[in-house]
Amino acid sequence: MINRKIVMIPGPSPTVRSIQDQMGRDTCAFGDPDFVKDYKSVIEDLKAIMDCSGQAFVIAGTGSLAMEMAIANNTKAGDNVLVISHGFFGDRFLDVTRRKNLNVDVIQSEWGKIVPVEEIEKKLSEKKYAAMTVSHVDTATGVLAPIEEIGEMMHKKFPDTIYIVDGVAATAGARCYVDPMHIDVLLTASQKAFGVAPGLALVFAGKRSLERRASLGETIPEYYVDYAKWIPIMEDPSKYFATPAVNLIWAMKEAVRIIREEGLENRYARHEKQAAAMRLALESLGFRILAEKGHQAPTLSNVLYMDGVDDAAFRSIVQEEGIIVAGGLAAYAGKMFRIGHMGNADMHDLVSSLAAVERTLYRLGQPVEFGRSVGVFMTEMMK
Repeated sequence: MINRKIVMIPGPSPTVRSIQDQMGRDTCAFGDPDFVKDYKSVIEDLKAIMDCSGQAFVIAGTGSLAMEMAIANNTKAGDNVLVISHGFFGDRFLDVTRRKNLNVDVIQSEWGKIVPVEEIEKKLSEKKYAAMTVSHVDTATGVLAPIEEIGEMMHKKFPDTIYIVDGVAATAGARCYVDPMHIDVLLTASQKAFGVAPGLALVFAGKRSLERRASLGETIPEYYVDYAKWIPIMEDPSKYFATPAVNLIWAMKEAVRIIREEGLENRYARHEKQAAAMRLALESLGFRILAEKGHQAPTLSNVLYMDGVDDAAFRSIVQEEGIIVAGGLAAYAGKMFRIGHMGNADMHDLVSSLAAVERTLYRLGQPVEFGRSVGVFMTEMMK
C-alpha cells in the first residue's frame, strides 16, 4: 500500500480542506465587487491581527520579494544597514542590500545560537544605521530571535533606525505584534504559519516606515515593490496596479478566519506546546536539536542525526513511510533534517510524522522502541 504523503517541511505547511476549497473556486475578475470587498477585508483583518497602525501590503509574490520590498522602501544607496544573521536566510539580506549599493555590516551568530542583544546594541552605537534586519525564525537553524527585546532596545536608544523583522517562518506561529514590539517593517509570506499555498507576499509597514518611504522622494529605483504604487490599491482594491492573486486572497481570507476562531494568543500557545512536545519526542529517539534551549523556534525543529544515520537514506525512507522533511543547509547539509510543525498542522499530522520517523529508524537498522516518541508527544500534549 502506498502511504499518503504529508508535507512536513518548514513551509509550505499543510493546507486544510477549507483553505483548499477557496483556492479551487472559479477565478473571478479582480474588479468584481465581491472580490474587492474580500480583498479589503483581508488587508484590514491582517492589520488588526498583527496590531499594525500603518499599512498592510498583500501582494502576489514570495517571502524573498517581501524582503526586497522592505529594503527598497526604507533605504537609499549609500545608507548604512546592519544585518543580524542567525543562519542562511539572515545571510540572504546581504545579497539584497548589496545590490542596492548599501554599506552593509553584519553580525553572524554561530548556527544554533542567537546574537546577544547587548552585542547588537554595541554595534548600533558605532555609527548611524538607516535600517537593521533580523530574522524572527531562521529555517536553516531553527533559532528564534528575541525580537521584542531587540525592539524595546531600539525604540529607547536608536529610534531613527528602521527595525525590519523577517517573519517568513514565524508570523502567525511565533508571538509577534508590530506596534507593541516597536517593529517598523514585518515581512512574511502565505505558505508557512498562515497555512496557505505559496504565492502571497505580506508586508506590514509601521508609521515610521511609511514616513521613511515618503522621505525618499516621489520615485525609488524599484518599481513593483514600491509602497507608493501599492498604497492606493491597499486603500481601495477596486483600483489597479498589478493583478492580484485572486484565489490566494480568498484562501488568506479563510486562513484569517481560522486564526480569529482559534484566537491568535491561543495559536501562539499551541505552537509553543506542539514544538516543545515534538522536541522531547525526537530527543527520546536519540536525536539532538540544533538550536540552543531558550531560543528554539515554535514553528520548526532542526534535528541532528545520531551516529550511523545517513541523511539521504533517512529522507528517502521517511518519504516512503509517509512524510516529507527537508535536509540541512550549508555546513549542516547531510547532518540533520528539518521538520515543520506550524500553521494548521494538527495532532494527526504530528503523531503520524513521529510514527513515520520511528519506522524509518527501524528500517535503517537503528534500535527503536515503537511508540516511544508518540507516547512522549501525546503525554506532553495531553497535559
